[in-house]
Amino acid sequence: MLAFSLWNAIWIVFVAFVFISVLMMMFSVITDIFRDDQLGGFAKAAWLLALVLFTLVTLLVYVIARGDGMMKRSAKQQVEAKESFDAYVRDVAGGGAASELEKAAALHAAGKLDDAEYAALKSKILS
Repeated sequence: MLAFSLWNAIWIVFVAFVFISVLMMMFSVITDIFRDDQLGGFAKAAWLLALVLFTLVTLLVYVIARGDGMMKRSAKQQVEAKESFDAYVRDVAGGGAASELEKAAALHAAGKLDDAEYAALKSKILS
């Protein structure tokens, strides 16, 4: 009989999957605990202590009791990160509407745009 059978391999893959899943859930919960502004220091410490002592039960209780807030905080962080990135790209790429308006005014002052073209360009930039 083989010492390492197919069922042993399947069992090892299953155990590894469960272990990695639990670790990912733990890191998500720990991140959410520190992200939550409504929890006080003692509540955060209690959740972390319970998470270390009773990992699986605490994970289930936390996700059931605070899962909705966890989702909202995660979505809020993603929106803030996207807005921050978009603002950074706008600043680096061209400066936004103020920069475009300044360029149009310089072209108008140099005589390369007449009053009608400048007014049309200005209304397009500001809209």
